[in-house]
Amino acid sequence: MSDARRNPSSQLKAAIVRVTPFEQNCTLIWDDATKVGAVVDPGGDLDRIERGIKEAGITVEKILLTHGHIDHAGGAADLRDRLGVKIEGPHRNDAVLLDALEKQGEMYGISGVRNVKPDRWLDEGDKVTVAGHEFEIFHCPGHSPGSVVFFDRRQKFALVGDVIFRGSIGRTDFAYGDHEALISSIKTKLLPLGDDIAFICGHGPPSQFGPERLTNPFLV
Repeated sequence: MSDARRNPSSQLKAAIVRVTPFEQNCTLIWDDATKVGAVVDPGGDLDRIERGIKEAGITVEKILLTHGHIDHAGGAADLRDRLGVKIEGPHRNDAVLLDALEKQGEMYGISGVRNVKPDRWLDEGDKVTVAGHEFEIFHCPGHSPGSVVFFDRRQKFALVGDVIFRGSIGRTDFAYGDHEALISSIKTKLLPLGDDIAFICGHGPPSQFGPERLTNPFLV
């Protein structure tokens, strides 16, 4: 980790491990020099995630959560126990969802899910580091009340969870969803970051804010 801090040119890498019946993008991010990184949104299928960690040859220092839906957070408690690391995120407004993960599991017929409380809640303006790489935190409610986006300004890269997708946006017909809040989050917080910002979302392929601003039917 210290090597990454001393070397400003050190690159952050990412790999997607698709998990759960919802085909959720659990993302591994790590510093290319130190091989230290984090697991983002371990919704389930932990054996598959751990194989991805081993194949990438990385040491996980923390777990990051973008929001509290089961396909993103359903495996977080068990993975924390397996890896002996802490969980950061989402915003505390998603506590109601994280406290009901077991009920979400029963609803969708997914077994082995545990409720979870993060070791650190995240607020607008907070900073999170992964192997010395700094992510700014944007609270972007709408898909869920406590959704957060992790933004690496230096590498022009964001982890957006289910806030925005390529050609779409997160659903707001769930409990606690708010369509107007979601559109506001995207237009006032994310798009102004720049057209060249690349993002990995919770489902489907990555994209950039520029193409979404111009062609996403929910934004134009």
